[in-house]
Amino acid sequence: MKKLFICILVLSCFCAYAAESEGVKAVILAKSPTSWNGANLPEYPKGEPEISILKITIPAGAVLPFHKHPVINAGVLLSGELTVVTKEGDTLVLHAGDPIIEVVNTWHKGENTGIEPAEIIVFYAGTKGAELSILSDR
Repeated sequence: MKKLFICILVLSCFCAYAAESEGVKAVILAKSPTSWNGANLPEYPKGEPEISILKITIPAGAVLPFHKHPVINAGVLLSGELTVVTKEGDTLVLHAGDPIIEVVNTWHKGENTGIEPAEIIVFYAGTKGAELSILSDR
């Protein structure tokens, strides 16, 4: 873990230098210890790390079933509109370009409330073999 931290630190310094020297621009879209509804993110799980990156396309008008994520995940809506609602009624409306730090271990659903397909890239920080999503039984 220490080696990974050092590699990230060196890479960050290199990227900052390259950005200054090449005119590259980096913008932080989201950075927070909490999910979109204000809940604290859990600690990272123990075990062999595994990062998953998914591109999810949700057709216009589609409603995803209630589900929860047992691992920390975040994404950026590339196109369309997406409304996320928890079972408690917390609601977030995303438009193209908006980032999301998703709720963890909280039942929620997504709905494409726009007129075009919603495309989102989601990054999951889990452990090898861990589930990314769990569907509700009702």
